[in-house]
Amino acid sequence: MVATMSQGKLVLYIASSLDGYIATEKHNLDWLFAAEGEGDNGFAKFYDMVDTVLLGRVTYEWILRHETGVFPYQGKECYVFSRTKRENNAFVTFVHEEVVPFVENLKNKDGRTIWLVSGGELLRTFLDANLVDELIVTVAPVLLGRGIPLFRTHDFQTRLSLESINRYGQFVELHYHVLSE
Repeated sequence: MVATMSQGKLVLYIASSLDGYIATEKHNLDWLFAAEGEGDNGFAKFYDMVDTVLLGRVTYEWILRHETGVFPYQGKECYVFSRTKRENNAFVTFVHEEVVPFVENLKNKDGRTIWLVSGGELLRTFLDANLVDELIVTVAPVLLGRGIPLFRTHDFQTRLSLESINRYGQFVELHYHVLSE
């Protein structure tokens, strides 16, 4: 029997307020940590499947400001998309080339699970190019009214198929597969 290669998948795994914001206008996430969850809300199970992490520059800089001590994605291939030239470091490789061909190349490697940590602009680019395979959105029990939206305005529709629903205390995790057009 000949083994077949399977294409990698790109997964958005993110938390959102019920009204669709991933942070306040000032990039604050206190609202997320104020709700009662259950354990790590399923994060470890997901994270164990991931071998590649994609971040936008703004998200990367937020992580550096708010995580103390250890870079949280050590042991994973981490790429940060930035229009500004930066030097790679021990934890991340900065990507200054075109986003779509770069991600297509990553997905063509055998069996990878690629985690898109960022939302907003980078997510819109990936959705526009049909690069997202799954969306796992954990909804927090809060209405922010305004802030940084999970989904930016775009000119197309993306059809989804609900894979599963999990409850972690006050959080609800919605897992969708993106349907091919």
